[in-house]
Amino acid sequence: MVKIKKIKSHGSGKFKRTDLGKIGNNVVIEGGVLIFHPKNIELGNNVYVGHNTILKAYYKNKMIIGDGTWIGQQCFFHSAGGIRIGKNVGIGPKVTILTSFHPEKGIKIPIMHSGLEFNEVVIKDDCDIGVGAIILPGVKIGKGVQVGAGSVVTKNIPDFEVWAGVPAKFLRKRVAKK
Repeated sequence: MVKIKKIKSHGSGKFKRTDLGKIGNNVVIEGGVLIFHPKNIELGNNVYVGHNTILKAYYKNKMIIGDGTWIGQQCFFHSAGGIRIGKNVGIGPKVTILTSFHPEKGIKIPIMHSGLEFNEVVIKDDCDIGVGAIILPGVKIGKGVQVGAGSVVTKNIPDFEVWAGVPAKFLRKRVAKK
């Protein structure tokens, strides 16, 4: 017999800018953005958050978004395990970043009742994350990385590489242009 937990709401996602743990200068938060646990979210200077994005922080760990980062429309960031996004990162519309998952504990326990495991996602400076990409828990994305549209990133990516696909795979190194 599976014991059912009482379900409770996580709130409306409505917030005031002053509710955020930190908010820099010249931050644009478009209409329809929902923010949960705002005290655990830090936004640097010149950050843009597109329409209908959900920034779902958690009662522990932080979501830190660096200066000059642009987040497209309809993104979903769930930072139960923590999210650190560097400076000057471009994140396309509909990107999903996940930091927790339900581990599989055998067929006698429904997966949803197996508890949660948490793993921080880190995206370093100067990256470009393509439209609709999904970044899974525990992934570290190096400086200057480009992730192709629709990719599912399941493992760490070294600095200055281009990855794409499902699952995302190495395509090439980025090089300095003359």
